[in-house]
Amino acid sequence: MALEILQVEYFNITIEGQITHASELLSTVVGAGVDFHAFKAIPVKPEKTQFTLFAKDSAKLTEGAKSSGLELDGPHPAVLIKGNEEAGALAEIYKKLSQAGIQVDEACGIADINAGYGVLLYLKPEDCLKAMQVLKM
Repeated sequence: MALEILQVEYFNITIEGQITHASELLSTVVGAGVDFHAFKAIPVKPEKTQFTLFAKDSAKLTEGAKSSGLELDGPHPAVLIKGNEEAGALAEIYKKLSQAGIQVDEACGIADINAGYGVLLYLKPEDCLKAMQVLKM
Protein backbone atom coordinates (compact mmCIF):
# COMPACT_ATOMS: atom_id res chain seq x y z
CA MET A 1 0.00 0.00 0.00
CA ALA A 2 1.24 3.47 -0.81
CA LEU A 3 1.37 6.07 1.90
CA GLU A 4 -1.85 7.84 2.78
CA ILE A 5 -0.88 11.44 3.50
CA LEU A 6 -3.34 13.99 4.86
CA GLN A 7 -2.95 17.57 5.95
CA VAL A 8 -4.85 17.87 9.22
CA GLU A 9 -5.50 20.51 11.83
CA TYR A 10 -5.15 20.18 15.56
CA PHE A 11 -6.38 22.17 18.52
CA ASN A 12 -5.10 22.32 22.07
CA ILE A 13 -7.20 22.70 25.17
CA THR A 14 -6.07 22.65 28.79
CA ILE A 15 -8.51 21.40 31.41
CA GLU A 16 -8.51 21.23 35.19
CA GLY A 17 -7.79 17.77 36.52
CA GLN A 18 -5.74 14.76 35.62
CA ILE A 19 -5.94 12.82 32.37
CA THR A 20 -8.45 10.39 33.90
CA HIS A 21 -10.80 13.32 34.59
CA ALA A 22 -11.24 13.96 30.87
CA SER A 23 -14.59 12.21 30.49
CA GLU A 24 -16.49 15.52 30.58
CA LEU A 25 -14.35 17.02 27.81
CA LEU A 26 -14.54 13.89 25.67
CA SER A 27 -18.31 13.53 26.25
CA THR A 28 -18.81 17.15 25.18
CA VAL A 29 -16.81 16.63 22.01
CA VAL A 30 -18.52 13.34 21.15
CA GLY A 31 -21.89 14.99 21.82
CA ALA A 32 -21.07 17.52 19.10
CA GLY A 33 -20.61 14.63 16.63
CA VAL A 34 -16.83 14.94 16.42
CA ASP A 35 -14.76 11.99 15.23
CA PHE A 36 -10.98 11.95 15.59
CA HIS A 37 -7.92 10.99 13.63
CA ALA A 38 -5.99 11.10 16.91
CA PHE A 39 -5.65 12.80 20.26
CA LYS A 40 -2.92 13.26 22.81
CA ALA A 41 -3.14 14.07 26.52
CA ILE A 42 -0.25 15.21 28.69
CA PRO A 43 -0.13 16.59 32.23
CA VAL A 44 1.15 20.16 32.24
CA LYS A 45 0.78 20.90 35.96
CA PRO A 46 -0.21 18.72 38.92
CA GLU A 47 -3.92 19.34 38.32
CA LYS A 48 -4.04 20.40 34.66
CA THR A 49 -3.99 18.35 31.47
CA GLN A 50 -3.45 19.53 27.92
CA PHE A 51 -5.31 17.71 25.17
CA THR A 52 -4.31 17.91 21.54
CA LEU A 53 -7.30 17.05 19.37
CA PHE A 54 -7.01 16.05 15.70
CA ALA A 55 -10.65 16.16 14.58
CA LYS A 56 -11.73 14.78 11.22
CA ASP A 57 -14.02 17.82 10.92
CA SER A 58 -12.50 20.94 12.49
CA ALA A 59 -15.69 22.96 12.04
CA LYS A 60 -17.68 20.48 14.16
CA LEU A 61 -15.02 20.61 16.85
CA THR A 62 -14.89 24.41 16.99
CA GLU A 63 -18.69 24.72 16.92
CA GLY A 64 -19.07 22.11 19.68
CA ALA A 65 -16.39 23.75 21.81
CA LYS A 66 -17.88 27.22 21.35
CA SER A 67 -21.40 26.10 22.26
CA SER A 68 -19.99 24.37 25.36
CA GLY A 69 -17.94 27.38 26.45
CA LEU A 70 -14.61 25.62 25.82
CA GLU A 71 -11.67 27.66 24.60
CA LEU A 72 -9.54 25.95 21.95
CA ASP A 73 -6.08 27.03 20.86
CA GLY A 74 -5.75 26.54 17.12
CA PRO A 75 -6.09 25.45 14.45
CA HIS A 76 -2.48 24.40 13.94
CA PRO A 77 -1.21 22.43 10.93
CA ALA A 78 0.07 18.88 10.89
CA VAL A 79 0.53 16.02 8.47
CA LEU A 80 -0.90 12.58 9.15
CA ILE A 81 0.81 9.67 7.42
CA LYS A 82 -0.53 6.11 7.35
CA GLY A 83 1.29 3.21 5.76
CA ASN A 84 2.17 -0.45 5.87
CA GLU A 85 4.52 -1.43 8.64
CA GLU A 86 7.89 -2.24 7.13
CA ALA A 87 11.44 -1.89 8.35
CA GLY A 88 12.87 1.55 7.59
CA ALA A 89 9.58 3.23 6.62
CA LEU A 90 9.86 6.01 9.18
CA ALA A 91 13.55 6.52 8.45
CA GLU A 92 12.70 7.01 4.77
CA ILE A 93 10.06 9.60 5.64
CA TYR A 94 12.51 11.58 7.77
CA LYS A 95 15.20 11.27 5.09
CA LYS A 96 12.93 12.80 2.44
CA LEU A 97 11.89 15.62 4.77
CA SER A 98 15.48 16.35 5.74
CA GLN A 99 16.63 16.44 2.13
CA ALA A 100 13.85 18.94 1.38
CA GLY A 101 14.91 21.15 4.31
CA ILE A 102 11.71 20.53 6.27
CA GLN A 103 12.05 20.69 10.04
CA VAL A 104 9.68 18.51 12.09
CA ASP A 105 8.80 20.37 15.30
CA GLU A 106 7.26 17.34 17.01
CA ALA A 107 6.06 13.89 16.04
CA CYS A 108 4.11 11.03 17.52
CA GLY A 109 3.01 7.73 16.12
CA ILE A 110 1.78 4.22 16.62
CA ALA A 111 2.79 1.01 14.92
CA ASP A 112 1.44 -2.50 14.49
CA ILE A 113 -2.16 -1.48 13.93
CA ASN A 114 -3.60 -3.87 11.33
CA ALA A 115 -0.04 -4.40 10.01
CA GLY A 116 0.36 -0.67 9.55
CA TYR A 117 1.45 2.47 11.29
CA GLY A 118 0.45 6.10 11.65
CA VAL A 119 2.58 9.12 12.40
CA LEU A 120 1.64 12.74 13.03
CA LEU A 121 4.16 15.40 12.09
CA TYR A 122 3.81 18.83 13.63
CA LEU A 123 5.15 21.27 11.04
CA LYS A 124 5.29 24.97 10.33
CA PRO A 125 2.31 26.07 8.19
CA GLU A 126 4.54 26.84 5.22
CA ASP A 127 6.04 23.34 5.33
CA CYS A 128 2.84 21.25 5.30
CA LEU A 129 2.11 21.40 1.57
CA LYS A 130 5.80 21.00 0.74
CA ALA A 131 6.04 17.93 2.99
CA MET A 132 3.00 16.34 1.37
CA GLN A 133 4.49 16.87 -2.09
CA VAL A 134 7.91 15.52 -1.06
CA LEU A 135 6.43 12.42 0.59
CA LYS A 136 4.20 11.54 -2.38
CA MET A 137 7.27 11.29 -4.66
